[in-house]
This record gives sequence, C-alpha cells and structure tokens, in this order.
Amino acid sequence: MNLDFLNALEDIESDKGISKDVLLEAIEVALLSAYKKDFGSKENVSVEIDDEAGAVKVFSRKKVVEEVTNKNYEISHEKAKEIDSSIEVGDYLDVEVTPENFGRIAAQTAKQVVMQRIREAERDVLYEEYKRKEGEIITGTIQRFHKDNVLIDMGKTEALLPVSEQIPNEDYRVGSRLKLYVVEVSSTTKGPRILVSRTHPSLLKRLFEVEVPEIFDGIVEIRSVAREAGFRSKVAVSSYDSKVDPVGACVGPQGMRVKSVVEQLNGEKIDIVQYNENPKQFVSNALNPAEVVEVMLDEEEQSATVVVPDFQLSLAIGKEGQNARLAAKLTGWKIDIKKESEFEEDDESENVIESEDMTEDTEENVSKDVETVNDSDQEEKIEDTEQIEKENDIE
Repeated sequence: MNLDFLNALEDIESDKGISKDVLLEAIEVALLSAYKKDFGSKENVSVEIDDEAGAVKVFSRKKVVEEVTNKNYEISHEKAKEIDSSIEVGDYLDVEVTPENFGRIAAQTAKQVVMQRIREAERDVLYEEYKRKEGEIITGTIQRFHKDNVLIDMGKTEALLPVSEQIPNEDYRVGSRLKLYVVEVSSTTKGPRILVSRTHPSLLKRLFEVEVPEIFDGIVEIRSVAREAGFRSKVAVSSYDSKVDPVGACVGPQGMRVKSVVEQLNGEKIDIVQYNENPKQFVSNALNPAEVVEVMLDEEEQSATVVVPDFQLSLAIGKEGQNARLAAKLTGWKIDIKKESEFEEDDESENVIESEDMTEDTEENVSKDVETVNDSDQEEKIEDTEQIEKENDIE
C-alpha cells in the first residue's frame, strides 16, 4: 500500500462523505481476515496501518516466558528483551509477524474494501434521498418491463410500478414519462427499493396541489378524495377564505386546471364538490351531478337515505353504481338512494297502516264503551230492584 492510495482516501472523504478513519478501520479489519485466511494463523494477531508512511504491519501478541512450549502464543524472555529491554516474564509483547508478500495482499484487499464502502455509502445516500420523497410526486421514464411490472428510470436508480398500482387500460411504452406517487422506500443490499403508484388517491391530491396555487398557499384544502383509477374520482374541497370559491379555484379558468390533472391521469373523469360540515349537505353535494330532494341520516348505522327525482335516479347511482359508491367513500356514509315516487308510496303505505291501526283501536274502544254502558245499565237495574224490595218490606 503506497502513499498515493492513502491520499486518495482523503479525496473519497470529501467527494463521497466517507470518513478516512472509518475507511482505514475497515481496511484493517479486512486485512486481519485476509492474513488469517491466507496464512492459516491461529495467533492473536492485529493489523496496523501507518497512514503517514503507508506501511502495513501485522503483530502477534505473545506471552513472555522462560521456556517456550507454544511458539504461536509465547516468546522466550531472552528474545523479548532484544525487542524491549524492560520486559519481564509474564508480560505480553506485540511481535511483528508481517509476511514478505503481504504488501500485495494488503493493496488488493484495501481496494476491495474501499470500493465496497463507496457502494454502501452511495446506497445510503440514495435511500435517504428517496426516503424523504415518500408521499410525494416524482417524474420518471419507463425503462423496461419485467413480466407485468413496469421499471421506471429515476436517473440514479430504478422504481417499481407493480400491476396492482397501474391504471387499467393505460398504455405504458418505453421512453414515456409519467407522474408517479412514491408509496414506500425500503433499504436493500442492492440499493433502495422504491415502490410507486399511478392509482393511489394521494396522487390525485398532489397533482391538484401542483396545479392549484390556492391549495399550495393553504387557502383551499382538499378534505377527502375517492378514486376509481382510470375511470372516475371525486374530490371534496373547502376554503378558509369566504371570498374564494374552492370548487372554482380547482376547476380554473375555462376548466384549465382540472383538465391538466385529467390529462396526466389518462383522461380520468374528476368531480369536484363542496365540502360541508353538515353531513346531510355533504352527502347531497357528493352525489353531484344528481339533484337531491331530501337526505335522512341514521347516525348509529352511519347511513344515509337519499331521495332523488325519478328521472335523476340513474344519474345519482351512476354507471354500475359508481357515482353512489364514490360518494359513499368520499363522505364516509353508507348511502341508500330512493326515487321520489317510491319514497312517497312507502309513506302512503305507512299512513294506511297507521289508519288501519287507528280504526282497530277505535272499534275496540267503542266495544269497550258499549260493554261499560251495558254493565252500568245492569247495575242500575239491580239497584232499582233492591230499592223496590226494601219499600215493600216497610209497607
């Protein structure tokens, strides 16, 4: 190992951020392992690197004895005094045992250790860089395909877009650039594993944050998102400034802002609705574009019965129930939609049942009244008879 190599460690320290002392310590450990492997040593050895001279030396710690019985672990007092005149029997002495050709082994081993540490450091830097991007949007280029998964070129590393996170029917081609949501970043021996998504609801949220300055500034807030990727989504928004219309801010002039988001999501339809603290009004808004006549809530079941005009029923439910399903996800309420005529019929049926019940009750009460009257008449007749009998006795 020469001085040029040691000086190069200082350049590595400044360029890669790896401490020179850390590198030297790692090299010493590797050289120790190499010595024991190549020379079959069973001695208690250590390796030292002189970072000023560039020399590498191997030392074996031995016990000073009068008579040597094991040369691997012991040294005679006479030989020990040649090295250190003050040494005494029973003391320990570090004796240099550096092999003649160990310099070549040391140089090769040192290079391997440094390269390995550089790779590890680069992996750590990449991991930290992308770990900070969890929950954010990144832009990548489709590089290649592995089975049904898409591998995205991020510049310094690759990201994985699995089948479960791909938009159905979206055309993925090598070289195409995509906006992606970073779901998770984990550390592996081969570098950071970056899992990205095109279907995550937060991708929609982050795209609006980029396109709508009012959201970025904190004036407008996205309260909830419900998404069926590639088909349709609903976004509930509110404003902290009464002068700012949150829905209008997200739609933008001539719909340019929402169109920009739609284009980046392969033409996915997006409904933007006004958030409301009142659950009835929020459920009504969430079913947009359908008109709502009435909303009735069951707070215990967290469910809502929604009445809509007959001609609006299919619009409220949506294709294959999509509109109602997304509204339920958006609001957190179970939604049961009824058309107005059906609801009125149910009310009339209930009224008829109530009328019948009242009639039965009336008849029963009348019957009881008749019985009461009859009983009263009978009692009066008995009292009259008893009175007559008394009068006859007196006469």
